[in-house]
Amino acid sequence: MKENIRQSNKMKRSFSNVIGITTGSIAFLFAFTSIPQSKEWIAPPSAVKVTNPIASNEQSIAAGKIVYTKNCYDCHGKKGKGDGPKSGDLEISPRDFTQEQFQKQTDGSIFWKISEGRKPMLSFKKEISEEQRWQVINYIRTLGIKK
Repeated sequence: MKENIRQSNKMKRSFSNVIGITTGSIAFLFAFTSIPQSKEWIAPPSAVKVTNPIASNEQSIAAGKIVYTKNCYDCHGKKGKGDGPKSGDLEISPRDFTQEQFQKQTDGSIFWKISEGRKPMLSFKKEISEEQRWQVINYIRTLGIKK
């Protein structure tokens, strides 16, 4: 009887190992498989409706510029044209914030994109506070094409 229990336990461990290896292999494949993404990055309707709670004024724009310089400059560049020093290393060119198409987005859409990220852009929801993300948006708005 003890021998049957030992064999049963051994079979359970073997089965668990197979499941673990299979699960790990699947996770590995997904982690390193390039999943095509649509060229247009659209925020969900719930995000589009969100308004910026931080007033766009000299202080918030200045604070946003500091955060932008630290976290966004390398890819998006000094003037937000997507030409930062690391932009050439990326598979997908960073967004040009000066373009009308970008500037037409709602603050909520931009906030969602900064928060969530999409390859090659990282998610910044753990990197910078909500207030700082809104301040960055206030700063980015100043980069739009002047008429």
